[in-house]
Amino acid sequence: MPTFALRSGTSGFNAFGSGIRRSLAVTAVAATLLLAAALPALAAKCEPPGGFEAWLDEYKRDAAAAGISQRTISSAFAGVAQNTKVLGYDRNQKHFQQTFEEFSGRMISAGRLTKGAAMLKTHAAMLARIEKEFGVQGPVIVAIWGLETDFGANIGNIPTIRALSTLAHDCRRTDLFQGELMNALRIIERGDLVPAEMKGAWAGELGQTQFLPTSYIKYAIDFDGNGKRDLLHSPADVLASTANYLKGYGWKAGQAWGPGEPNYEALLGWNKSQIYTKTVAAYAKRLSEAQ
Repeated sequence: MPTFALRSGTSGFNAFGSGIRRSLAVTAVAATLLLAAALPALAAKCEPPGGFEAWLDEYKRDAAAAGISQRTISSAFAGVAQNTKVLGYDRNQKHFQQTFEEFSGRMISAGRLTKGAAMLKTHAAMLARIEKEFGVQGPVIVAIWGLETDFGANIGNIPTIRALSTLAHDCRRTDLFQGELMNALRIIERGDLVPAEMKGAWAGELGQTQFLPTSYIKYAIDFDGNGKRDLLHSPADVLASTANYLKGYGWKAGQAWGPGEPNYEALLGWNKSQIYTKTVAAYAKRLSEAQ
């Protein structure tokens, strides 16, 4: 991610569909725009004279030209219409004003510490496998999992294809969201998820650690071996993919992750907000000390 709400997602930059990080949403706009610049240009022009339907018809042609099957295109866009609530969320983001002490004090609650410790025990064997393969320590992965969606309890319920289509048609960040929409179609095309189950945050983040589709395509791992990279339902895929994301941002095996330490920059690759990243680091340290 998993931020005007975007991470890369994400695990990119987050849209905070669960509400946990909604107030941090504007902190990674620059990183998001860098991502957008790397996406291929598409023919569909934002807000054409024929409206959303005309734009969608053109985008479907772009998708077909990019190798997306008609079966995927038809299933993904069946009944899709604009979501004005998504446009409202995009236009009404607020700057984050809490201090680290205020934010971390609220987020690293006693309940989240207890639940995080329980998750470390429940998934100990799997987390050991993940650390061996990707080098990322269990407490860090569990801390991200807990802060993003309360361990999968709040992944968001906004239909992803509809949200991304709405934002891709809008002229504010059309290149970014047209690219994310194309990668959402690729998730369907390769059989990881079906359109009906693709629900998450308002800017298209998916799963228990809130990956944008571009990050889903790049970093999602089939760690449970069932042939699908399922970041909505499979804890194994969720945790391994989160570790793979951090490894992709330069995580160094066995090294510390606090501010000024070797892996802090990799955590900033997850989310550019210093306050949020320091909170992840602090939460992970508390979990590690309690083991």
